[in-house]
Amino acid sequence: MQSGELDAAQEALMRFVRNFGLHQPDRTPCGQPLPVSEAHAMVEIARDGQIRQVELARRLRLEKSTVSRLVTNLVSRGWVHREAADGDGRGVLLVLTEAGTTAAARQAEARRDRLTHLLDRIPADQRGAVVSALQTLAEAAVEPS
Repeated sequence: MQSGELDAAQEALMRFVRNFGLHQPDRTPCGQPLPVSEAHAMVEIARDGQIRQVELARRLRLEKSTVSRLVTNLVSRGWVHREAADGDGRGVLLVLTEAGTTAAARQAEARRDRLTHLLDRIPADQRGAVVSALQTLAEAAVEPS
């Protein structure tokens, strides 16, 4: 990669992070007053309805202790409760409460609205390329296990 390409890519990525609000740790880019890590956890728990805490840590690529604190915050909000995982005395299963299901749906709607607004500002003939580029960038960012 040439230096000019690298500089342009770095500048574009940093501008996107700032303009989209990804640099604000206590507010989601869609405006929810929720730490981004907790919002990501809610997405993963809501996706499956329930999830083992160790699997949540794997999906979020966070340390177990960080996920434990994050889950404690979600429990304090009344959105998640912990259960013993079947067949594993030490395993913890995370389940959304009714309030958590409502909160997850509200967050999903806010994400859809924000993304719709963003994509509407991209010329229709370029949207497919933008989505494809984002998918490619996300895959390139995956570190080998």
